[in-house]
Amino acid sequence: MDRVRKKGGLTMSYARTLSLAVVAFVGLGLPVHAGEADQANLQILLDTIRANRKALVAANLQLTDTEAAGFWPLYDRYQGELNGIQDRAAKVIEEYIAGFSTIGDAKALTLAKDWLAAESDRARVRQTYLDQFAKVLPGRKVVRFYQIENKMDAVIRFDLAAEIPVVEQ
Repeated sequence: MDRVRKKGGLTMSYARTLSLAVVAFVGLGLPVHAGEADQANLQILLDTIRANRKALVAANLQLTDTEAAGFWPLYDRYQGELNGIQDRAAKVIEEYIAGFSTIGDAKALTLAKDWLAAESDRARVRQTYLDQFAKVLPGRKVVRFYQIENKMDAVIRFDLAAEIPVVEQ
C-alpha cells in the first residue's frame, strides 16, 4: 500500500489511467461525421475506459477471495447492462453534437427524452443490482463500490460537460 499514493480513496495510478482514457475519449469530440475509422477509435476508447474502470474497482475495493468469487461475475453482468445504456447515451450525444447549431425544437425534445430515458434506465440497473451486490459483499463494501462508480462517473460527466456545446437560443 505504501508504494501507491491515494487521493480520495482511489488509487492514483488507476485514476490517472482512467482520466487519460476519458480525456482521449472527449478529445475525439465525439465525431460529427463519424466514419469507420472514427467509430473504430471510439469503440477502442470505450473499451479502454471500461477495462480501466474494472481495474480501478479492483484496486480500490480490496475483496477477499470469497467476496471476489461472488462479486466479479455479478459485476460483469452489471456492467454489461450499463454498457448498453451508456452506448445509447453516447449515440444521443453524437447526434446532438452533429446538429446542435441547427437543431429544431422537436429534435431537441426527442434527444432530451432519449437522454433522460437512458439516465432512468441507468438508475434502474444500479438500483436492481444493489440487493444482489449486498448478497455477496458486506454493506460497507457495497457502498464503497457505488461510491467508486459515482466518482468515475463524475469525472467522465465533468469532462463531457466541458466539451458538449450548449444549444444556442
